[in-house]
Amino acid sequence: MKPRRPKVEAAPAPKTGGRLKALTAEYLALAAKLRAGGGPERVAKMHAQGKLAPRERVEKLLDPGTVWLEVGLLVAHDRYEGQAPGAGVITGVGTVTGREVVVVANDATVKAGSWWPETIGKILRAQEIAMRQRIPIIYLVDSAGVNLPYQGGVFPGQYGAARIFYYNSIMRRYLHVPQIAAVMGSCVAGGAYLPALSDVIFMVDGTSFMGLGGPNLVKGATGQTVDGETLGGARTHTEISAVAHYRAANDGDCLAQVRDYLGRLPRLPGLRHRLTEPAEPARPAADLYDILPQDHRMSYDMRQVLAAILDGGRFDEFQPAIAGEMMCGHARIEGRPVAVIANQRGVIKAKPGERPHFGGIIYPESAEKVAFFIETANRERLPILFVQDVSGFMVGSDAEHAGIIRAGARFVEAMATAVVPRIVLTVNHASGAGYYAMAGQGFDPDFIISWPTGRMGVMEGEAAIMAVHGPTIEASRREAKPLSEEVEASIAQMRADYDRDLDARHAAARGHVDAIVTPEETRDVLALVLRTAANFAGPHVGAFVLPAITDHAET
Repeated sequence: MKPRRPKVEAAPAPKTGGRLKALTAEYLALAAKLRAGGGPERVAKMHAQGKLAPRERVEKLLDPGTVWLEVGLLVAHDRYEGQAPGAGVITGVGTVTGREVVVVANDATVKAGSWWPETIGKILRAQEIAMRQRIPIIYLVDSAGVNLPYQGGVFPGQYGAARIFYYNSIMRRYLHVPQIAAVMGSCVAGGAYLPALSDVIFMVDGTSFMGLGGPNLVKGATGQTVDGETLGGARTHTEISAVAHYRAANDGDCLAQVRDYLGRLPRLPGLRHRLTEPAEPARPAADLYDILPQDHRMSYDMRQVLAAILDGGRFDEFQPAIAGEMMCGHARIEGRPVAVIANQRGVIKAKPGERPHFGGIIYPESAEKVAFFIETANRERLPILFVQDVSGFMVGSDAEHAGIIRAGARFVEAMATAVVPRIVLTVNHASGAGYYAMAGQGFDPDFIISWPTGRMGVMEGEAAIMAVHGPTIEASRREAKPLSEEVEASIAQMRADYDRDLDARHAAARGHVDAIVTPEETRDVLALVLRTAANFAGPHVGAFVLPAITDHAET
């Protein structure tokens, strides 16, 4: 007998594309501004020096026509009075000579590529991606070093700049992750250890410099007068010090040599899934603008979202008649198998005699269902895609008596201890402990991407207002009296604060998501990260997993 599909009472989607379209347009405008870096004048200055601009370097490095997932584009965009677009560094995942790689490129158009506090976080995140997926990482170095007015957020601390060099060392000695450094401009002071701890260093003749101190510092410290080329230029380090290994005539030649070098490296087998011929989704991506409702509180059918992302729109649902507020099933994206866990919205008809369930809420039964599904996918070695539109766990006496705490803990434990890749796509709400259970950032998912409509926070603004001012509001209603001006002002400020803080751009500015993607980009990006995650067949737990180390000898 065919299992019953739970009925979802969802409001019809407005044919306007309103909220998602408007927020996508705002995001695209911001992204274009940030990609401009320090502006056309500084790009022109680099061209005059015979250099390529930072984004031109990345473009020439990557295989033409392939997908590029930029990680952390919005980081720090709302700080430093807008003077640190991208925190002065371009990081992301792309394809070079047919293989997935991580790229870290200093943006010398932004304060000469100097390191802001957020620069460190972006580089560390990029390194963690390379370590977890065991894919090569390429550093395109062109930096003046620490941004001295902000050194207190750059230099000290467990996750200060030293952590970059720690990760360099771990990758070299234990993880055997290829690290390729191309010094294409300045590389001074402690920053010089980044290429020195890489496997191989390329330098550009006449325009690159690498040294613990520049000519001015050397003059002040020792009284010695020496020009930059003699002190630490490409010829010095490839003919005298032997610190660098290859010299290139110009930026284009350097990037071509890096591509040739990478093309010679062997590939580990990784996790081999049975692939099928990719199939187009059942619905075009443009439909997603109409599927998601104008009001984020309104319901819609998550199956229609999946139909615009998955191969053929096919979703082989697991226990569709049980706990329909949580959807679990198997699918493919560009021929790659993936286990999918998604929140269904709307009012879900429950079992006979039970109250309907609210979509987006996790109940004891749905938590148990998802925990079992995760454990099964883990045994099957299938990557898991979490599609988030979650408002939290159910509360109240019925939920407590049914063991919501125990069931929720089992859900969280199954998710946290899964050794397969976990990928997160936030389409709307990501609230409360439900966000944690759906592979929130604190549980180290492999990748987190969000639509511009993503809303990440402990709760929605209206819920927060009731938590703080609820008794006062209720008393005002009972007594038919208006709220005081102070309370009204406090409510208005809370509402404004939550609207700002729940915005996906706010989360992206703080590195709480790797990237914001548009509906049209979603499928291609998911396919890229699935391919990337398949490079490593070992456990995807934490930032990285060390192999067994039996002694102090190199493994």
